[in-house]
Amino acid sequence: MGDSLLIAAYKPPFISSNAYLSYLKRYFGISKAGYLGTLDPFAKGTLVVGFGSYTRLFPHLQKTPKIYRATLWLGVKSASLDIENIESVSIPQVYDESDIVSVITSIRGKITYIPPKFSAKHIDGKRAYELARTGQDFTLKETQMDIYSMKLLSYRHPFVHFEVSVSEGGYVRSIGEMIAHRLGTQGVLSSLERVSEGAMSVESHQGFKILNPLEYLPYPQLDNMSLYAQDLYNGKKITLKNIQKGKYIVCFDEFFSIIKVCENGCIEYILNRIEYVNSLTQTR
Repeated sequence: MGDSLLIAAYKPPFISSNAYLSYLKRYFGISKAGYLGTLDPFAKGTLVVGFGSYTRLFPHLQKTPKIYRATLWLGVKSASLDIENIESVSIPQVYDESDIVSVITSIRGKITYIPPKFSAKHIDGKRAYELARTGQDFTLKETQMDIYSMKLLSYRHPFVHFEVSVSEGGYVRSIGEMIAHRLGTQGVLSSLERVSEGAMSVESHQGFKILNPLEYLPYPQLDNMSLYAQDLYNGKKITLKNIQKGKYIVCFDEFFSIIKVCENGCIEYILNRIEYVNSLTQTR
């Protein structure tokens, strides 16, 4: 299988993404690894993990939209907007389901918001959640996220179960807070599951699924490139005639590269000589 591997793993709840990554490193016996967007410790679901040279693919993978399913517990106050730092619990009024649907469907498009203090945002070189845990006072800057769609899955007072499709960098805990505020109360997430990152996903019963990275890179593949295999492997300068400028994948039996074809046909290497593993349909 080699040391280069891309998987969608199902992180269980109440373990940090870093701790789960350590487990996966031991399981696969590969020391170099990283993951895409962090999942909160209480959250579960799809965590995309790259091993070996496949960590270099992270900036290029198609990661949007991200789909989450969450349960909002109305009437609860928490500094972290989840069940890890509950400060108070109250029983809010019972809502008409139509009112909840109206609120949920109204939160859409480009949203400006302040991320939760218990987040991975950086403040003077430190993670915001590190400062929040020690009680330090600080202010996070406003940021934006795109909410593509959101729908109500069920309402069993005081719990609102919903699904949301959001851009990279969005915080579902903040979306839950928005829903609660528009209903005239407060609320926290009592559960959070990431269903997918882009088209990359895995079901809980599978544990993990090995992914073919070529299927999740947003670039077309150039065919009939075997004459250039050795030159590309060695990183030589070559010119490709009659190829429209843009980024492309060139793939061979043992490696693939991401290249950029310029106006004059000359190529630039974006990522070169990435190990290609063609046994990519295993599940567990």
